[in-house]
Amino acid sequence: MEASGVENGASSEGRPPNPLASTYRQCFSDARVAAPCKKSLVRHQSLVKTKMSSISIETRLSVEDLESEFIPILRSGAWADVGFRSSMEDVYVCVDNFMRDYGIKNFNEEPNAFYGVFDGHGGKHAADFACSHLPRFIVEDEDFPREIERVITSAFLQTDTAFAEACSLDAALASGTTALAALVVGSSLIVANAGDCRAVLCRQGKAIEMSRDHKPVSLQERKRIEASGGYVYDGYLNGQLNVARALGDWHMEGLKEGSAGGPLSAEPELMSTRLTKEDEFLIIGCDGIWDVFMSQNAVDFARRRLQEHNNPAMCSKDLVEEALKRKSGDNLAVVVVCFHPQPPPNLVAPRSRVHRSISAEGLKELQSFLDSLET
Repeated sequence: MEASGVENGASSEGRPPNPLASTYRQCFSDARVAAPCKKSLVRHQSLVKTKMSSISIETRLSVEDLESEFIPILRSGAWADVGFRSSMEDVYVCVDNFMRDYGIKNFNEEPNAFYGVFDGHGGKHAADFACSHLPRFIVEDEDFPREIERVITSAFLQTDTAFAEACSLDAALASGTTALAALVVGSSLIVANAGDCRAVLCRQGKAIEMSRDHKPVSLQERKRIEASGGYVYDGYLNGQLNVARALGDWHMEGLKEGSAGGPLSAEPELMSTRLTKEDEFLIIGCDGIWDVFMSQNAVDFARRRLQEHNNPAMCSKDLVEEALKRKSGDNLAVVVVCFHPQPPPNLVAPRSRVHRSISAEGLKELQSFLDSLET
């Protein structure tokens, strides 16, 4: 397991240190004892009827499916850089063996992993808190991984509520963060996003977006914001934030209003898919990456690098360094997860049959040439 608070590079053993102040570290650092996971969801009023994911997860497999099911071999790496900013507020975490690293026993040996990126604003406290606590709220829910969508959504909201309580103990912690979590359980990939981080899956060289950027200007988010009593001004939520969903920000007036909800939602949007042998790797990154990379462009770039060195940590570093060359003005954090031990294969495009024809002028010239030979 690796968190960006330790160092850049490939995933490794060990737990991320709790980066939080001692005033609330005691309250929340041991979720098993102090804060057992609750079973209920505290949902924003405007989202009660919103469908949580656009692709449902298949929970049962037939005998034929089990025989042909693709089992990913997970390798991950990450890299982060402060960029041109004066301080670093991006955080990431890589856990290739989620159950083992978080002390869960009696779990089968199928792949289980957690990857996350958190883009803080107004300070790094919320990002550090989410990085440390969100995975624990997920893995320690007794319904994980059976009711995985409910568990993940609940964990986001519990993390948000827990951070609000932490801020009530120490006002200096006031801040916010976007959050994107990607989980691999068996052959299922589940992505949960609240904010403008992005996850992109490479499927035979094609970019498949596994998240949607939650910007206030998007039609769907604007409708939800206005239904919650907020407004969008000059592209900003209530004229204050350029994201429509985030954890934290309880100190900002009018954005969150306890259990009644508010225009700034902490509820993630979920997408999931069943991985197949055609799925090569996943890129998750904070918005500093996507400010200068289109999704397909990032996949093309990462694919070439993986073909060269087949190292997800080096590939992450390559993406960050390229983003710096392209003058990204934000902090940068990216995680690359490979699903095969081999590098991506070369793609051979089928040759199309080309039908050539001779123009009328060409036919005349040919006829004139033939006539000259006869004479």
